[in-house]
Amino acid sequence: MRKWLLAVSGVVAALGLFGCSSAFMNYNDAATSSSSLVNFLYPDEKSREVLEPTIPTLSLPLRVGVAFVPAQRSHREIPHAQQIALLEQVKTEFAQYEYIDRIEVIPSTYLSGGQGFTTLDQVARLYNVDVIALVSHDQVVNTFDRKSSLLYWTIAGAYVVKGTENEVQTFVDTAVFDVRTRNMLFRAPGVATTANRTTLVEASAELSAQRSEGFVLAVEQMNENLKFELARFEDRVKNEKIARVERRSGYSGGSFGTSLWAAWLALLAAFAVRQWRVRRCR
Repeated sequence: MRKWLLAVSGVVAALGLFGCSSAFMNYNDAATSSSSLVNFLYPDEKSREVLEPTIPTLSLPLRVGVAFVPAQRSHREIPHAQQIALLEQVKTEFAQYEYIDRIEVIPSTYLSGGQGFTTLDQVARLYNVDVIALVSHDQVVNTFDRKSSLLYWTIAGAYVVKGTENEVQTFVDTAVFDVRTRNMLFRAPGVATTANRTTLVEASAELSAQRSEGFVLAVEQMNENLKFELARFEDRVKNEKIARVERRSGYSGGSFGTSLWAAWLALLAAFAVRQWRVRRCR
């Protein structure tokens, strides 16, 4: 009789544990952080009117501003400190060119609630820049529980077995605009996907770390593409005349094309380093 009671108690306890874990059986979640360059620059029908095509005149040395496009409403915002850190990486890519005078990192709060190019004009005057690089982003976070791990949870507990799957997909894009003519000069994208398994109770902390890692990796790839696109833009200015170039009074430094080979060499060096790291990790 006693053995029978113990057996029944064991079954009830097991069912109780299974009942607790079954609360997570169909758990999955998705969180999105996003900013739209098009929605920011063209917030209404009037702003979407066709502009007369104009060849921009770039005055050397250039004064450049870099900023994140504000996140769309109801979407998660990138923490301010992380925005500044990521923009500093973008700034570093521009700073190596002698025909760039200075680069200003502009907080996205200066663009929030703005009216497209009108706001861009105001911010450009405030920071005294000629060109603005706008960084937009999309990041989708998917969290779901692997059913294959649930059986282990009922036995060992959620702290022990890593059954929650986190997948973070990150896309960033830098679009560089001449403020006066509102022409887009060039753009460079970056993409990263990270996945990780964690315990249920660690999911929130792990996701936060993965979000940060996703932006870092995507911006790194974007910066490599930025070198390539900037070099290509220099070549197009020289050969296709897509922009005029003039020198400011007192400036005697280099012009477009003088750093073209340096940019290509930097790109090849970065690619070689990346390949070496891949081979080393194998």
